[in-house]
Order: sequence, then structure tokens, then C-alpha cells
Amino acid sequence: MKNHAITLEDRYCAHNYEPLPVVLSSGKGIWLWDQDGKRYMDMMSAYSAVSFGHSHPALVAALSKQASQLAVVSRAFYSDQLGPFLQLLCEMTGMPKALPMNSGAEAVETAIKAARKWGHKVKGIADQTAEIIVCRGNFAGRTTTIVGFSSEDQYRDGFGPFSGGFVSVPFGDAAALEAAITPRTAAFLVEPIQGEAGIIVPPEGYLAKCREICDRHNVLLICDEVQTGLGRTGRLLASDHDGIKPDGLILGKALGGGLLPVSAFLAREDLMAVFTPGDHGSTFGGNPLSAAVGHAALRLLREEKLADNAQRMGERLLTGLRAIPHPAIRQVRGKGLLIGMDLDPSFISAREFCERLMQQGILSKDTHDTVVRFAPPLIITANDIDAALEAIKHTFSSLLTPPAHLTERSYA
Repeated sequence: MKNHAITLEDRYCAHNYEPLPVVLSSGKGIWLWDQDGKRYMDMMSAYSAVSFGHSHPALVAALSKQASQLAVVSRAFYSDQLGPFLQLLCEMTGMPKALPMNSGAEAVETAIKAARKWGHKVKGIADQTAEIIVCRGNFAGRTTTIVGFSSEDQYRDGFGPFSGGFVSVPFGDAAALEAAITPRTAAFLVEPIQGEAGIIVPPEGYLAKCREICDRHNVLLICDEVQTGLGRTGRLLASDHDGIKPDGLILGKALGGGLLPVSAFLAREDLMAVFTPGDHGSTFGGNPLSAAVGHAALRLLREEKLADNAQRMGERLLTGLRAIPHPAIRQVRGKGLLIGMDLDPSFISAREFCERLMQQGILSKDTHDTVVRFAPPLIITANDIDAALEAIKHTFSSLLTPPAHLTERSYA
């Protein structure tokens, strides 16, 4: 008999997701529990949004305290929370200015608007002709502008017409970037590691080469670190691995502490200066509640040295996964606690593997049909990593046996 919660969601919610057949009801730290009380290790962290684990007491306390005092006011007024939050964010990232938003997609849209206006007003590109270079395989959100520069057919299918103004080049190919630059090029927008594309890590030194090329051609380098930023890859920012500083930086997901949506576009002074009152805004962006939680999340990230833990635990997980001797594994790649395991579909699809893994008490999600993602909260311990590896090994050893209690659709 189908679970009542699943029945209700299937009946009343648009079918824009295809969830695994589990109904979650509570979470604490790296753990989740379903309605029947079964415990699962969260190896997805809501695409990095839950980097601090579920219901972290320090973050819940900050949320509760601020919610009981002042939650939302318009940016038409000042609040006592936004300034301290943005000060810490700018100090930690080394960026001089920040513009707060809510979702990652909103922050990406903000970056696009800033780059286009900078291109026209500062660089001198003719109005309405500025171009932004992006990479194939990118994923920056779901707005019509953003899907308009996606290379994924499904993301675009039926949603046009699109705004244009984007040029696509292969990811990881600095020479292709330089070849695509013209006098109309305002910016290069890039993920340091492509997440949704399957945890694609570029060649070492790629961003450093891109930085040099952008400098030489007076092109903005904007790093989309909504998923890779704030400790996920073992450094505060994934761009830190190449020792570069972008002109624009996009953060989100973990910035909200796993409790509410908080994002920001950060930039150098002359780039952010293109915004004047009335140019851009957000009803909820920078509200006191979000600012208080974001400030607490940043302090937690710094005080508990979670980027360092991500580096150590990521190495442990990567080493363990690469040591599994199974022919279904084609490649294991990643940095820190952002890891993708690419499976041979002739053995098993990534979706089926995630369903089998769920039976072992591990929750993750596939991407691009063949890749299983492993991105647990940054608070994970060595014992937790070892337990996860044992469950993953067991799942591989039982590939010939269909998992119990899966939906009929899974094995139709």
C-alpha cells in the first residue's frame, strides 16, 4: 500500500521531481529519520545547503532568537543584523562588497545584471550587445535566463524564447575561453567544479589560467560557488585551490545554515558600483532573520574549521571509494566532500544504486543517470565515513539481488 504522504504529494504537487520512495520526518546532525523511525545517513546535504548538518543547535538558537525579535523588514530601512553579516562575509572571502539575495539562482541573476551593466557602463561595450561566456555542462539555476544558457536539452525544452547574450565553451579548456573572447565579452561565468554535470573537476591550474586570460582581455571572472563554496571542497572557496581571486563571487546554499534560503553576490568595488538605488532588489533578500542565521553559519564554519574537516574526510572517502574493486565503477572524482562515483549503466543505473543504498541506510541522489553523488554534511567524522563505505561496499556486493520494498516503477 502506498504511503499516505507520498500519495498526497503525488496528488497535489507538480511532478517536477522524482523523489526516492522514503518519507523523512526528522533530522539531527548527519542523520535523517523516516516516518517509521528508520535512520539514514545524509550523503547529499540538500546539494550542500545542509553543510552544517540538520538542526545544528547554534544555528537553531540564532534562528529562534532572531525570529522572536525581528524577522523581516524591507531593505527600505536599515536593520541591526545585515551590516555585521555582510562585514563577516566580505572579510572571510576577501571581497569588498556584497549584495544579499535568497536563492542561488537569484544571486546568479544578480551577477549577470552586474556584468552586463559593467560591460556597457565601464568597459564601453555598446548597449544591449554585451556577452557572457559560460561553460557547457553548467548548472546555475532554473530561471528562464539561466536555462537559456544551459547545454542540457531538458532544461531548455519548451521554455524559450531565451534572452541570448551567452557564448558557450568546453569546461576545463582555457584555450577555448580565450578563443571565444571578443570586444563584446563582459564576463566569464564558471563553476570551479561542475556539480550537477556529475562532479566534473577541471585540470589543475584551470582557474589560474582563466584568471590570467580574463585580466589580459579586461573580462570579469565570476565564480559560481553556490554549491562548491563555504568549505565544501576542503577550502573556504573552491577557487582557493588555484590561488585566485575572482572579480565576482556567487554564494548560497550553505550560507543559510540549512534552515532558510540565503545567498549573496560579492564583487570588487567598481563592479558592484554599477548598482544604484532602484536598479535591483529583493523583498526578502538581506532580511534580519536571514542575516542572523548567515552570520551564525559563517562563525560556525570558521570556529569549527569545517573546511579542514571536509579536506580530511573527503580524502578518506575518496580513497575508500577508489579502493572498491568492482567493475561497475568507472571513475571516482571530486574534491573535499563533493564526490561523484560514475557507474557503468550496463551493470546498474545510478538511480537504482541510490535506491539500493537507501536500503542500507544511506541517502543520496543520482545525476545524469550514471553518477552517484556523495556530499555529506561537513561535520561528518571518520567513523561515519567508514560506516558509509561499508554500506556502499555491501551495496556493490549485492547487485545481483533486487532491493526490497522499492517502487514497481524502479524495476518495471
